[in-house]
Amino acid sequence: MFQKILIANRGEIAVRIICACKDLGIKTVAVYSEADRHSLHVRFADEAICIGPAKSSRSYLDIPSVISAAEITNVDAIHPGYGFLSENADFAEVCEASEIKFIGPKPAVTRAMGLKQHARAAMAECGVPILPGSDGILQSAEEGLETAARIGYPVMLKASAGGGGRGMRMVHEASELPSLLTQAQQEAGAAFSSQDVYMEKLVESPRHIEFQVLADEHGSVEILGERDCSIQRRHQKLLEEAPSPAVSGELREKMRARLCAAMTKIGYTNAGTIEFLMDRTGNLYFIEVNARIQVEHPVTEAITGIDLVKSQILIAAGYKLPEIIRQPVTVRGHAIECRINAENPETFAPSPGRITALNLPGDVGIRVDTAAYTDYVIPPFYDSLVAKLIAYGHDRTEAIARMRRALDMFVVEGIYTTIPLHQRIMQDPDFISGQFDTSFLSSRARSR
Repeated sequence: MFQKILIANRGEIAVRIICACKDLGIKTVAVYSEADRHSLHVRFADEAICIGPAKSSRSYLDIPSVISAAEITNVDAIHPGYGFLSENADFAEVCEASEIKFIGPKPAVTRAMGLKQHARAAMAECGVPILPGSDGILQSAEEGLETAARIGYPVMLKASAGGGGRGMRMVHEASELPSLLTQAQQEAGAAFSSQDVYMEKLVESPRHIEFQVLADEHGSVEILGERDCSIQRRHQKLLEEAPSPAVSGELREKMRARLCAAMTKIGYTNAGTIEFLMDRTGNLYFIEVNARIQVEHPVTEAITGIDLVKSQILIAAGYKLPEIIRQPVTVRGHAIECRINAENPETFAPSPGRITALNLPGDVGIRVDTAAYTDYVIPPFYDSLVAKLIAYGHDRTEAIARMRRALDMFVVEGIYTTIPLHQRIMQDPDFISGQFDTSFLSSRARSR
C-alpha cells in the first residue's frame, strides 16, 4: 500500500481524496496556488506546498512544479482528481519516469481515449453502437460537406481533443458548414492546442447517459450501472442521477456485457466513464470515454455502496477487483446530485466573493461534498463549483423529496448560487415524471 499520496487538484475533490486516504491510513500532500492558501484541502492534508500563482497554467497545470512537489515530499503516488492534469497522458508518463504511481489509466490508453475519433473506432470494433460520422479528422470544408450529405443534416462538429462543450457546433444546413467548421477549429485550437475536428450525426434533444467503469490491473472489469446527466446548460452538467429513469434493466445488462468486453480489449484500468447519447426511441450511441473520476461519482457510490476514490487508490496499488468490491455489483435505491455553483441562477454569470454565512444540510439520506466554509472566498480563477449536494432514497420519489428538503435548508450568503434553480427543477412536473432530455433548461428559458 502507498505510504503517501500527492493530490494534484483543489477544492472539494481534493478534500474528497484526502478523506479516502485517511480511511486507508495514507498520508497526504496538498499542492495549492497562492489563491488557495486558505483552502480546506491545505488545512486537512498532512503536508502542503505552494506551487505557483493563481493562474492555473502556472500552478495546477504546471507539470514540473507538481512533480517537484512530489519529489520533495517523497510521495509514492499522485491522484489527479478530475480536470487539470487528470487526462494528461504526458503528465502520466512523467509520473512513470519519476517512479511515482499515477492513479489513473495507463498513458497510452488515456491518450487514445482523449482523441475521440480513436475512441469511436475502438468502441465500434467491440460492437458498441456509435453515431454515423466522419471517418476521422475533417481535413477541409469540402470533406465536411461530403460527409454531412452522406449521413444527413443536422450534424455536430466536435473537437477531437476536447470536452465541456468547447469546439462544438451544430450544423443544420450546408450553407452554414464552412463558417461553423472554422469557428469550431479556432475554438478547439484555443482551448486544447489542437484544431482537429470531426463530425457526428446530431441527435436532437437526446438524453445524456454515462456508465461507470472500474478495472483493475489484472484484467478484471466491472460496470457499476449508469447515470443520467441530461439536465445541462450549454453542454455543462448541472444535475445528475442514478440510475437513469430511461434505462431498463434489460438495456443495462446488455450494455454492461458489451462495455466490459470493450474496456477489456482496450486495456483500460482504474476508474472511468463511458458516455452515450440516447435518442427518442431509446437507442444509445457512444460519444466519449472520460479517463478519470467524474464530478458526479457520488450518486454511483450512493446506489452501489462502493467508494470509488478508495477503489482507485487500491487498484493503483495492485489490488484485484474481487478484493475491493463485492461482485456482482448490486444497485439499490436512487440518488440525485445537484451542483451548487457560485453563479447567478437567472443569468448564470459567475459570482465569486466571500461567503458570509453558510449552513450545510444534513440528516438521513443527505451528503454534501464541499471545500467551502464561512468567510471562505470563492476565487474568480477556477470553476464555480461551491458544493455537490447528494440525496439518496429507497426510490426516486424519496430521493426527490429529500433533495427538496436539503435545498430548503442549504444557506449560502454573500454570493449568488444556483440553489433557486435546483429548487425549481425539483418542482418541475417533467423532471418529477422523468420525462426530460438535454433541452430541459433551454426550453424553459425560451418560454419564460
